[in-house]
Amino acid sequence: MFVRSAVTALVALSSVTGLAAAPAVPSTASVPSNGKAFSFGVIGDIPYGAAEIAKFPARIQDINADTDLKFVAHVGDIKNGSSVCSDEYFQHVRTEFDSFEHPLVFTPGDNEWVDCHRTNNGAYNPLERLDKLREVFFNQPGKTLGETMSVKSQERLGLPENVRFTQNRVAFSVVNVQGSNNSLQPWTGLGETAATPRQLAEVGHRTAADLEQIRATFSDAARRNDRAVVLMTQADMFDPTLLDAAQANPETVSGFREIVQAVIDETNRFDGPVYLINGDSHVYAENRPLAAGSPWLAVYGQDAAADQLQRITVDGSANATNYVKFSVAPNSSKDGEVLTWEKVPFSG
Repeated sequence: MFVRSAVTALVALSSVTGLAAAPAVPSTASVPSNGKAFSFGVIGDIPYGAAEIAKFPARIQDINADTDLKFVAHVGDIKNGSSVCSDEYFQHVRTEFDSFEHPLVFTPGDNEWVDCHRTNNGAYNPLERLDKLREVFFNQPGKTLGETMSVKSQERLGLPENVRFTQNRVAFSVVNVQGSNNSLQPWTGLGETAATPRQLAEVGHRTAADLEQIRATFSDAARRNDRAVVLMTQADMFDPTLLDAAQANPETVSGFREIVQAVIDETNRFDGPVYLINGDSHVYAENRPLAAGSPWLAVYGQDAAADQLQRITVDGSANATNYVKFSVAPNSSKDGEVLTWEKVPFSG
């Protein structure tokens, strides 16, 4: 893999301020491919705060100008953690998302629903905000935002944001896994000191759906003889800033335990590389967090390592001065990695 250093830029900008059943979709959704190499872009934790909100249209235009990209993914957090989770803001971002000229895959982040119980976020019920996000951003299940691309959605389970698709024998799977311990942290802004029954029910249902999609992604990839699997989540389940706390008390990351177990199991059964792309922790990283010797294995109570899992965290928040461009080798390629990547600086 290779990385091109991002160009650091200081920015000072002005501020801007129910699901119905769907018809069945095929077991896989495939982007048309002729076997040639292709690229895709990933951003996350953007826009953060008034200055970046004002800059976001220019960021989108920079990405639109990259005609190599087949699609773009936003891995969650469309606002910072101290601003109001209003309907108006959600609609504003949806309007910006509609200006993407590539297909846009979006998975929600904790800042736009899980943490909306906070007083400075408006003291919303997070479950109500999740419903609103689905209404605003996932009103056409099975279709991307931006330019339309067909994807397989979990709308039948009430999770239209969970999608998967394939291109050039690479399986992509985007699942709603949240920061804030996968939404198990108490809603203190609403006066709660422990997870509520409705909160626990949502986490249980969503995690079960995530597990179903992860397993189906690998099963279908193996059946098709795919070359690689790419998983995308908002949550950084291996956030280095949380490692000391997680080692002292693994319950601080307990909401990720079943997901990590499934990723290990499926990675070790799959005959090919597996890539996990996430946001959440705001600092670019590339590593193998579940390889032999990793402290995260003990945190998650795992005896088996997953050496084939490569993780990439995209820059976010104040570091969101670039997008990560992933290049997928042509189908005929025999040597090297299936994916390589570089950071591409925004123009301003």
